[in-house]
Amino acid sequence: MDVGVLTVALGDEPLEDAVEYLSDLGVDAIELGCGGFVGEDHLPRESYLDDEAAQAELLELVADHDLRISALSTHNNPLHPDEDRAERAATEIRETVRLADQLGVDNVNTFSGLPAGSPAGEVPNWITAPWPPEHAEALEYQWEEVAIPRWTDLAEHAAEYDVNVCIEMHPNMLVYEPTSMLRLREATNEYIGANFDPSHLYWQGIDATEAIRFLGEHDAIHHFHAKDTGLYEHNARVQGYLDTNAYTDEPNRSWLFRSIGYGHDEAHWKDVVSTLRMVGYEGALSIEHEDSLTSGREGLEKAIDVLQRAVFETQPGEAYWA
Repeated sequence: MDVGVLTVALGDEPLEDAVEYLSDLGVDAIELGCGGFVGEDHLPRESYLDDEAAQAELLELVADHDLRISALSTHNNPLHPDEDRAERAATEIRETVRLADQLGVDNVNTFSGLPAGSPAGEVPNWITAPWPPEHAEALEYQWEEVAIPRWTDLAEHAAEYDVNVCIEMHPNMLVYEPTSMLRLREATNEYIGANFDPSHLYWQGIDATEAIRFLGEHDAIHHFHAKDTGLYEHNARVQGYLDTNAYTDEPNRSWLFRSIGYGHDEAHWKDVVSTLRMVGYEGALSIEHEDSLTSGREGLEKAIDVLQRAVFETQPGEAYWA
């Protein structure tokens, strides 16, 4: 199992410097953003797609620092009610799948997207309850008339290039927890799976290790984002966890994204790593820094420190005691 880093937090410096810095910290893998919300500071997709010379230079840089690329990321909304925006996001996914294939990368990370609640809607609508009845009807519309047709096409594209598309379960997206993740996978194909990010599950009251077991039973975890969340009950007791305060209004939020170890202790992260191994996941733990209480470099360094103690570096030996 590798300790990896999504390099977006280092996007203000050249990729060459970021790679050298991460290699010196003992990181094993990198994840590169190439479109959508994560930007493309280190991998401008259109500049690298179909350019063998640029791709060879990138791969040589990564290999020279004893790293590998665990995934490419392009997070956007391919189900947006504005058809131009939806098609642009879907094109980003299709092109990133092609680029991943050309680079020999197995995974593309993205969001499921979120439609409006009806054909007449102009704003994405996150349905969180079945009542009043029009909410249940809106949810059925989102799945049957928008998400499944779009994602069937994207899943077939992924299969054509033998590249996994890894959905980050994220609130304000149609797929935001494990059962909706499995619903999308079963409606499409096995190339659609999870980019499992526990930080979005903690504040929903979801047990991360139980969710790993649930999706692992269906071989539905393709990639893993290592990001923590701190829960602040003194605020949650008053306003709950459906929190619309700005992420930078830290004292008043019920939860915050935190660096690994600052939301849950090291023992918890060792349990997460152990559970991933139990379900057969041996890929990267790609650290995503979004902790507003510390800098990108310090947040990454502290997360790397915890995960390097948590991961297993060898395969299990014979259980001679059994």
